[in-house]
Amino acid sequence: MEQVDVIIVGAGLSGIGAACHLTERCPAKTFVILEGRESMGGTWDLFRYPGIRSDSDMFTLGYRFRPWREAKAIADGGAILNYIHDTAREYDVDGSIRYRHKVRHASWSSEKARWTVRVETADGETELECKFLYLCTGYYVYEAGYTPEWPGFDDYRGTLVHPQHWPEQLDYSGKKIVVIGSGATAVTLVPALADRAAHVTMLQRSPTYIVAQPSEDRIASLARRALPDKAAYAVGRWKNILRQKVFYDLAKKKPEWMKRLINKGLRNELGEYNQRDFTPTYNPWQQRLCLVPDGDLFKSLKAGTSSILTDEIERFDEEGVVLKSGKRLDADIIVTATGLQLKIMSGLDLEVDGQPVDLSKTIAYKGMMYSDVPNLAQAFGYTNASWTLKCDLTSEYVCRLLNTMDRKGYVQCTARRTDPTVREEPVLDFTSTYVQRVIHTLPKQGSKRPWRLYQDYFKDLMTMRYGPLEDGVMEFRKTK
Repeated sequence: MEQVDVIIVGAGLSGIGAACHLTERCPAKTFVILEGRESMGGTWDLFRYPGIRSDSDMFTLGYRFRPWREAKAIADGGAILNYIHDTAREYDVDGSIRYRHKVRHASWSSEKARWTVRVETADGETELECKFLYLCTGYYVYEAGYTPEWPGFDDYRGTLVHPQHWPEQLDYSGKKIVVIGSGATAVTLVPALADRAAHVTMLQRSPTYIVAQPSEDRIASLARRALPDKAAYAVGRWKNILRQKVFYDLAKKKPEWMKRLINKGLRNELGEYNQRDFTPTYNPWQQRLCLVPDGDLFKSLKAGTSSILTDEIERFDEEGVVLKSGKRLDADIIVTATGLQLKIMSGLDLEVDGQPVDLSKTIAYKGMMYSDVPNLAQAFGYTNASWTLKCDLTSEYVCRLLNTMDRKGYVQCTARRTDPTVREEPVLDFTSTYVQRVIHTLPKQGSKRPWRLYQDYFKDLMTMRYGPLEDGVMEFRKTK
């Protein structure tokens, strides 16, 4: 059976980043990247709908170790995919990827101090062994997005599309389009489709906070002209990290003030507007804010090529949607931008010394490992900031951990819940529907460190980059 030091599962943004960190910080380690799909890039390769872009700036969504050099800070999906590919080539990790390798089961043996990983390939099942398993699988089901069960859904005779599987040849020119949803995907799609469609209606059950932001970062652009490449990147990165933290903290401490600030931005963009369509029932950052680069959504609304309607669906019929208010929307194309199916580890089954692991019974350690599960980490980003900020820290921590274990002769590391005063709490406090649907299946977080998930880059930076590895919670074992 083939053996390597580390198996990385997933060749998306976080998986490629993890491989680069290993290459630089643990050059003696052997590793492979197992990717279930036929290409690298993860989300940025899967999603191909019109206008696909980041909802975070690329100075923080980009890797800490490799500058983002494009002009636009809010980048389109193709540019991000190129960045991932270029990074993989530059750090020579693309040759370590094995495509169409779907990891189905992983079993830990304390006796052997190894994971046995069962993989489904085009040629049948195979097994590999590793000393450490690093999961970079994202947080949703790649095979299918989420679509609610609406009455009469099958009666509709027009074209139905979910953004997760956008038809490459779909011609929407001159068509009446209804986009169902109010999240980042919907606010991205509406202005992109409105350029060619007859009209686009964004049908939302409830509004989302929407904030305009320039697609180009003026301060970062000035820094590029005055400073060396990496220094300029650091300026843009830290400026955006600090700005995001300030606004997030203000949203949590002074939600009414933040609402007024967002409303002021809306008035600047739209003038008079229907407040019902832009006033959520929750406070800012109880769900993720939607960024609108260069106000493109607002421009299409003002131009009359798109509109927003807040209502609920009663049923579908052959021509479109009948709403609970009595209104109806006829549509040639209906886009169900209704979210993802959240699923961590991509449905991977874990077993430790012959016992199945129920993730809902575990507690997340530092937001990256799980109680009583040895030699395993997962890259999971922030809900209130860029995904890669936390993933970079996690990869740094994993490399520190591996190097320390080698130096001290450890073969196993396991987070143990030994403090009886630690209370279990939900791992996420988001009210988003896609989170609430599956919150009961997710690991828990604890009421205090190191089990607490702070969603705070500065706290994580001190803990994961500089904090002690042997903290009284992480249990290490040498060979017997």
